[in-house]
Amino acid sequence: MLVEYIHEQADWPQFTWDATAVAGILSAVRLRQGALLGRMRSYGLSSRWDATLKVLTEETIKSSAIEGVVLNPESVRSAIARRLDLNAGGVRGTEDRNVEGVVELMLDATQNYEAPLNDARLFGWHNSLFPGGYSGLHKIRVAAWRDASMQVASGHRVGKEKIHFVAPPADRVEPEMTAFFAWINGDSQPDPLLKTAIAHLWLVTIHPFQDGNGRITRAISELCLARSDDSQQRFYSMSSQILEERAEYYRVLESTQKGSMDITEWLVWFLKCLDRSIEKSNLITDSALEKESLLRGLKNRSIILNDRQKKMLNKLFDGLQGKLTADKWSKMTNCSHNTAINDISDLIDKGALIRNEEGGRSTSYRLAPVPVGEKQ
Repeated sequence: MLVEYIHEQADWPQFTWDATAVAGILSAVRLRQGALLGRMRSYGLSSRWDATLKVLTEETIKSSAIEGVVLNPESVRSAIARRLDLNAGGVRGTEDRNVEGVVELMLDATQNYEAPLNDARLFGWHNSLFPGGYSGLHKIRVAAWRDASMQVASGHRVGKEKIHFVAPPADRVEPEMTAFFAWINGDSQPDPLLKTAIAHLWLVTIHPFQDGNGRITRAISELCLARSDDSQQRFYSMSSQILEERAEYYRVLESTQKGSMDITEWLVWFLKCLDRSIEKSNLITDSALEKESLLRGLKNRSIILNDRQKKMLNKLFDGLQGKLTADKWSKMTNCSHNTAINDISDLIDKGALIRNEEGGRSTSYRLAPVPVGEKQ
């Protein structure tokens, strides 16, 4: 059976949708988005940037993970903090040129969200993704539109692959991207959330590069969401939610790319996914508030922390892997066991840490709850 893809239809890319079916979820997402932004704007500037550091780290890692690319979280966080001139709790990850490139892409998309998109900008992003000109062991065409056919398939046995999608021919890529740039830089679609969903579908359908299309598409989604929020600060991660729902993401995408110009199903799924990503952002924003409240409480009591204590409190707020023990403190701050015990005991006395119930050789510690009166 011959499959006709959406880009092969005569009215491509004149997308249509059922406005009634989309209106309810669009209104709900806007409401949740507005509530989150309003809540975050009540925090101090340092807390907002602390949350942004966490979200951009999460977004960068998860966007790559969708493609099976594993990035070192500490290296990503360190690179973002350094480029944004943020205090990363004294932690410095190992510099990795691949990590640096992915971070450059993400920060250009979110911090320069007002700048127009064009071929030069996307070529720069693509070069950042593949600084050595290779994807794995394969030499690829970098910082240029693909010059060959492109298909998305699953399965590794030659001749037994399942073809999910075939992109437009290579000679169509440049005119397709010219039309895409004119649309995304214009104002023909005034709703920024709908524009985000449409841009995602449109670009991933063109598939303009030999590799890296998914990550660049998600970077453009982040750019559109930053435009929607009108802020460089990011408080929710769309890629984290897409990774959780990856199977359904690919199912809906494939169905839409093989369907008509009516993209209602895609818009509804995308907006609901976005809604869930914003809802889950509370895990990050609550942590930012707790950190601000604790540090403000210590400052109000004129309590001074040493560099080791600052570093480990930051690690705890960022989600330290495993339990905090004196041995872990000693290794992570490069100090003696006795110094670690003294640092921890001092923070317990100051009300910043509490000892977990188990004792003896299993003694561990956690952040103390912030008194209600000290929360905003």
